[in-house]
Amino acid sequence: MNRYPLWKYLLILTIVLVGFLYALPNIYAPDPAIQISGQDAALRITEADMSKATKKLDELGIAYFGVEFAEGNGLIRLTQQSDQLVAQRQIHETLGKDFVVAVNLAPTTPDWLLNLGAGPMKLGLDLAGGVHFLLEVDTPKILEEEQESAVAYIKKHARKEGLRGVSVRVEGDVIIVEAESDEQRMSISSMMRSDLNELQYERYEDGGKFFLRAQFSDSYIKEKEDYAVTQNLTTLRNRVNEIGVAEPLVQRQGRNRIVVQLPGIQDTARAKAIIGKTANLEFRLEVDSSTLASQKERYPWRDKKKQAMYGDSTIEKRPLVTGQNVTNAQVGYDPDTSLPQVNITLDSQGGSAMNRGTRNDVGRRMAVLFIEFKTEILRAIDENGEETITYTQTPESSIISLATIQSPLGKSFRITGMENPQAASELALLLRSGALAAPMGFVEERTIGPSLGAENIALGVKSVQIGLALVLVFMLLFYKVFGIAANIALSLNMVLLIAVMSIFGATLTLPGIAGIVLTVGMAVDANVLIFSRIREELTNGMPPQTAIKAGFDRAFETILDANVTTFIVAIILYAIGTGSIKGFAVTLAIGIVTSMFTAIMGTRAIINIIYGRRRVEKLWI
Repeated sequence: MNRYPLWKYLLILTIVLVGFLYALPNIYAPDPAIQISGQDAALRITEADMSKATKKLDELGIAYFGVEFAEGNGLIRLTQQSDQLVAQRQIHETLGKDFVVAVNLAPTTPDWLLNLGAGPMKLGLDLAGGVHFLLEVDTPKILEEEQESAVAYIKKHARKEGLRGVSVRVEGDVIIVEAESDEQRMSISSMMRSDLNELQYERYEDGGKFFLRAQFSDSYIKEKEDYAVTQNLTTLRNRVNEIGVAEPLVQRQGRNRIVVQLPGIQDTARAKAIIGKTANLEFRLEVDSSTLASQKERYPWRDKKKQAMYGDSTIEKRPLVTGQNVTNAQVGYDPDTSLPQVNITLDSQGGSAMNRGTRNDVGRRMAVLFIEFKTEILRAIDENGEETITYTQTPESSIISLATIQSPLGKSFRITGMENPQAASELALLLRSGALAAPMGFVEERTIGPSLGAENIALGVKSVQIGLALVLVFMLLFYKVFGIAANIALSLNMVLLIAVMSIFGATLTLPGIAGIVLTVGMAVDANVLIFSRIREELTNGMPPQTAIKAGFDRAFETILDANVTTFIVAIILYAIGTGSIKGFAVTLAIGIVTSMFTAIMGTRAIINIIYGRRRVEKLWI
């Protein structure tokens, strides 16, 4: 007699029930929504802001049914997905550049499921919609900064060596050094050979003056460009990872461009705010009586209250250290004032530079300058009647703190004067994720709307339904009662596959749906092997109950071998693949595990329930 022990039936039943529970959130479709947040973490969304947004929707005749607040952000649930893009654009124009207005999908999963840790599968960019950014690294800015550094070094050498009358200027991409004598020129060229060997120079005389004409070599410029793009790639990946974007794509395109794709996530507005801003820090000394007029710059305070109290402050033009030297940044609290602060750790080079820059200036004040490149959106209609979007980067620099240097600083110090914990967290995130080696500007934004994603989902679901229906009909016609058992197990396999993907937070993409269709075929393939083996045993004269047992036992090794080899392929695809290939590999791997369970244990349990407790003369197979 074919029977499972009671514990095995209970185990299968428990797994199936848990599978249904964790697959259940996927039947609750999310609501199309507009999420509103501040461009700056200190800006909290108020009822007045939301009132302006909803008033604009009323004017446009766009239906909505819910307005919510969460963690300083606002959310408006819309009735129609097709209204999202129009609503996003109009609300952004209404609220202004200080706000981030993003398309989002608001979850509708019941709280009792969320409390159990159950949630719907994440959807990839092709299914959920999302934003495609093309960013361009400002490589000329790199050359400009390198030139400024070289000019400052040459001037420092001239002062140190007492080379009076030496002047240095920049003309385009060329540095011109003018000396009073050939000896002065020789001193500077000797220094260049040892300390600034990335410069190529030539000597010439004009009007009794001795000149050096220097510029960076092509190989050095390319090296710095490659470094800047690579550094920015790493920075963007880190920022996206810390935000928690599901299966993002961040990759280089061409010489100085970077593609960023962000699938729909729960906090799209924050993701767009972090990706859309380019920020850095510079640590500069406050001016004193010895500072030349050409080396002075005035900046406002980031804190509006301090700006009202102190007005603009004047600091030196040359930074001691920049955000590129920051290796770690964490939010903390000042033990004396209990106000939020950011604890910063520098690399060895930055620590040495900070120590050199402050050890002789104890008693002077040092400013922390926050430089942010904000993006302004310009929309226009081209000659074909299509809307084009262009972006301009506007630098905004402000002082975060201006504190007296009590002792020489080193690798670790802190930034105080943060407006609130949210501002401290955002600054720490930008620093911890890595500074940008060069500013970046948006040259293209393409939104994959939720309606297109919904169409892809509908087509994907339809393909799964057709494949599943054909398999169910085939199994029912060819294997009769055993086909019914296989069909039940196959349906349970789909439920378990969705449940496991939901539990592990796997991202479903169009290739992932292809993996599900493939899993359907693989799951039924195991049952075909088992049922064919049972038929063979019956043909050889074996009794029905014995044939059932022999069919399952003898087909097991073949099924295991086939699935293990496919599982290895899935692992390889995941290891070497990117983006959607990983999505396919994950779906395939999970499908192999669930199909093994349902095809062998699930089908066997159903057959045991049907035939296991009675004498059988003939099997309907």
